[in-house]
Amino acid sequence: MVLSTALGVLGTAAAAQEVNVVSWGGAYEISQVEAYNKPFTEATGIRVNMIAADNPATPLKAQVEARNVTGDVFDVEVSDAIRLCDEGALVEIDPAILPPAPDGTPAVEDFIDGALMDCAVANIFWGTVIAYDTTKFEGEAPSTAADFFDLEKFPGKRGLPKNPKRTLYLALIADGVPADEIYDKLGSEEGVAQAFAKLDTIKRDVVWWEAGAQPVQLLADGEVVMATGYNGRFFDAIVGEGKPFEIIWDGQYMDLDMFVIPKDSPNPEAAIEYLKFATDTQRLADQARYIAYGPARKSSAALVGLYQDGETEMAPHMPTNPDYLTTAVMDDPEFWADHDAELTERFNSWLAAN
Repeated sequence: MVLSTALGVLGTAAAAQEVNVVSWGGAYEISQVEAYNKPFTEATGIRVNMIAADNPATPLKAQVEARNVTGDVFDVEVSDAIRLCDEGALVEIDPAILPPAPDGTPAVEDFIDGALMDCAVANIFWGTVIAYDTTKFEGEAPSTAADFFDLEKFPGKRGLPKNPKRTLYLALIADGVPADEIYDKLGSEEGVAQAFAKLDTIKRDVVWWEAGAQPVQLLADGEVVMATGYNGRFFDAIVGEGKPFEIIWDGQYMDLDMFVIPKDSPNPEAAIEYLKFATDTQRLADQARYIAYGPARKSSAALVGLYQDGETEMAPHMPTNPDYLTTAVMDDPEFWADHDAELTERFNSWLAAN
């Protein structure tokens, strides 16, 4: 099924008066409400219902399998978009229907490489990074991925996500493996064993998290002194809430978030109009006023300005800042399509072991 009919906004508004968008909640959801949803409703009259999920791909798959789809647009990670598309759960999206850049450049040329797929359109680049509580360290502060694993020099609990994708790579970075060799290592028994051996060194001091808001809360509550989490959430805590945190960009894990539309969504015409609106140049730039995630369009970069406080320049806080890319690891969805099941099983067994 290909959603390629360029219905007019007014016609769509008459056909459906709402669209259900499933996203990740928290500061990220707020950025989408302000940059996408409010102006979309103002322009079309279509109400946007936001629904939060720890991982929107999970309810999407469940709804499709139950043949009871209630969401129209889901915000998912690249690997989930590929998998769900391959499984036939998503509609295909013709990039020709997406709005061009302000100078007329077609969308297919304006989106950053990897941001357009058969069934998905990206909106942001984001990073999983390390943050620490500055009040917990006197004198020298941690500054590298290796410091995250150094309990002697920087004592205290650590917060890590309960999944292999964003833990195994970090262990290897901390153990001296260059960013461009991470997937070669994780594709070998020797490399996987090396990663788990490194994780063993802090296992007893780890607090595991599963939802994006948790690492910020763990730091704020003093349950951990360092945690990995989404850079935009940490930015919001630091700049928006004045928390005494600092971000360590060494060894960040970069990924894209993609908008997808499930087959049999209740409001398919409104869904495609929302997707087109939310991924135009101005809307993607506007989102960066509210959270430190990089727009997926090239033409949006020049329009990224100040945070909503009117003072903070956003460019230095973007995961795509060139200064932060030297040790960054970009998500490889093909690798995880091949290895996710086996590494997840091994990770869960490791967690359960004493």
